[in-house]
Amino acid sequence: MRVGVIQGNGIGPEIVGATIQVLEATKIDFEWVDVEIGDEAIEQYGHPLPPHSVDLLRELKYAFKGPFVVEKMKGRLLCTQPDGTQMIYPSLNNAIRRELSLFVCPRPIKGVKNISGAYEDFDVVIMREITEDVYAAIEHSIGDVAAECVKLTTREAAIRVAQYSFEYARRHGRKKVTCVHKANAISITDGLFLACFREVAARFPDIESDDVMVDAAAYYLVTDHRRFDVITTSNQYGDILSDLCAGLVGSLGLAPGGNIGFDVSVFEASHGAAPDIAGQGIANPTAMILSGAFMLRHMGFDREAGVVEHAVWDVLEERQALTPDLGGSATTAEYTQAVVAKVEQRI
Repeated sequence: MRVGVIQGNGIGPEIVGATIQVLEATKIDFEWVDVEIGDEAIEQYGHPLPPHSVDLLRELKYAFKGPFVVEKMKGRLLCTQPDGTQMIYPSLNNAIRRELSLFVCPRPIKGVKNISGAYEDFDVVIMREITEDVYAAIEHSIGDVAAECVKLTTREAAIRVAQYSFEYARRHGRKKVTCVHKANAISITDGLFLACFREVAARFPDIESDDVMVDAAAYYLVTDHRRFDVITTSNQYGDILSDLCAGLVGSLGLAPGGNIGFDVSVFEASHGAAPDIAGQGIANPTAMILSGAFMLRHMGFDREAGVVEHAVWDVLEERQALTPDLGGSATTAEYTQAVVAKVEQRI
């Protein structure tokens, strides 16, 4: 199995290396293909996302990536298209998603016994639409007195993410899909998102559906998380709520994710690059490892994916090799070796 590897920066190389060790312990015959994006691409090609790297990802179909540092107010990226036109993206992460036509970011977040306290039974999948909303970077300055950003919602994207959400729910035995929006205040754009969701929901009478405004959803995730199963939402709301959910179960280091398209999928942790702890050997690779398991499941390796997931949960529940963000003192390497040992035992 040829799989692309995007190292990222900050703690990216550390948690990517940990994930490779764990996935190799499943005995699947992987060929890891380094895809140059970010700093290494700038050094060699003068651009963080060269066209041949995008082409390579399309060829490989599957990849996983470490996080990238995005500087505040400096993230905009210009990419030249095959026809000579140019696209402006708000960040490198956004550029990767949109250049590859990735349209939904599922973030399955689960509580962990002995780690998550009152949220041990937390089990919510956030389906984040990742092609538009305010993250489409349609924005401009008005002199030095104001700035304006367009919130883009299209019928195509709203239908697509809703369809994927209900199909996912049916495929994985989920009982309910909730649309999170703010259609009372942003009645046209979020109103369209909600209307498209309801249209798709009517095609899935076997799956319960409802909708909740985003501020109320944040409240209910904290006070009554059992009311949610799968959440379908727009780009910005999904980004914010998935971090909230990670915090509830104990750490941003516990939140995996993937970027799914029709032909290509790139899997990544939900958290950022944490440059403040890079190189110290204390990063928690759990989210990246679980993203690797998510990739295995997407590739059809259900048994091996389950082995990796249960190995992670066993190590976390036993609390003998926890990284500092979870109250332990284990290094990234020590935690990784504990997970590898569990995988080898189960395999």
